[in-house]
Amino acid sequence: MPRRTLPLLSAALAASLLLALPARAQSLQELYDAARAYDASYLAARALADSSQYRLEQTRALSRPNVSAVGSITRSETDPPASATNPGGSNIGLTTSAITLSGRQPLFNRSNSSTISQAERTFEIAKADLQIAEQDLIVRVAQAYFDVLVAKDALAATQANKQAAGEQLASAKRNFEVGTATITDTREAQARFDLGTAQEIAADNDLRAKRIALDVLVGRTNVEPKPLATPVALPAVVPANVEDWVGPSQSGHPSVRKALLGAEIAKLETEKARAGHLPTVDAVGSLGSSHANYNRLGVNGSTSNASIGVQVNVPIFSGYSVQNRIKETLALEEKSRNDLEAARRSVAQGTRVAYFGVQSGQAQAKALEAAEASGKLALEATQLGYRVGVRVNLDVLNAQRDLYSTQRDLSKARYDSLLATLRLRQAAGTLQPSDVNAVNALLAK
Repeated sequence: MPRRTLPLLSAALAASLLLALPARAQSLQELYDAARAYDASYLAARALADSSQYRLEQTRALSRPNVSAVGSITRSETDPPASATNPGGSNIGLTTSAITLSGRQPLFNRSNSSTISQAERTFEIAKADLQIAEQDLIVRVAQAYFDVLVAKDALAATQANKQAAGEQLASAKRNFEVGTATITDTREAQARFDLGTAQEIAADNDLRAKRIALDVLVGRTNVEPKPLATPVALPAVVPANVEDWVGPSQSGHPSVRKALLGAEIAKLETEKARAGHLPTVDAVGSLGSSHANYNRLGVNGSTSNASIGVQVNVPIFSGYSVQNRIKETLALEEKSRNDLEAARRSVAQGTRVAYFGVQSGQAQAKALEAAEASGKLALEATQLGYRVGVRVNLDVLNAQRDLYSTQRDLSKARYDSLLATLRLRQAAGTLQPSDVNAVNALLAK
């Protein structure tokens, strides 16, 4: 095998990565901003959160004045018998017009007060849902972004492995022709080259699929993500203690906040049920005017009236519906407390799993870095052994395959580690759009 095989293969791997880069690649921050303005799932969650504030204002109307105006015009005809006042027995017409302005202001209504408090907490739940949707969008964009980079690295490694197999095949054929190698070396090299061709086709198809997924997510075409800047330095996990991640997640995670707000809503529902025993008090008032006109009698006149008062409605008996409603809401209140506890436990478990996943990923990346260095030395030693006749062609091909597989796995481990960091923040409920910029700083400029 030629002495320059390893440098040529390394150059081929680097060239394949450089050639794949367009004139302008997009950063993670740029594509995340594009996804926020395009992704249908996120936009739907944002629209729902926007609508919730108007639903809250509708509920608050229960404590505000209610004013209405009613107007009417009535015409009636009467056919009386002849009389001294109506000798000809002509029809008598009556035209009546009236307008009434009435208003009501709730003074005491415990049920309405509880309903308004529930609506305020429902509004907070909508904001928590929007935060969950935004965190999910960050992770989905990062996943699709890194999937493309991983697929590109896998394709580049496959192409480099195929090129090495091709060079090895050409060398084996030359050596066979001059009688310094057997037909076995040629056939082994041919089989490895054919396998590399099949793997290249599969890797290229996987890259196409990953590109399509990213394009659909951000609403663009032919997106080219930026790779990690070299030398690669993965950031350490801060804080370094898993319990420091679990503690804040018990109150700050949006899922826990939703469950807590759900428990408060259930408690308010019990208060609203108990309000079925309480009276309601309203201030009421009206102002009206009417006018009547008898066309034949020459009689017409107007009247006005005004009233103001306090109206009290006291429930006496409702067939035990209030008592049973209270029992129902107490049971639902117990359910909401258990849901809250389940949410806290789930978040704590997910945070711990995500934390150790980051730790494991970073350790794996360091191990693969050491394996890459060892693989390069092993390939050089195998090539030397092949040249002096103590190693065969298959040994060289295996060493090359192992090195490229290690480089591919190392690249994937680095991207997975960064993604795991974002998932850790998502699991703890602290993931913010600013975290995208922190990952973005690790990419090539």
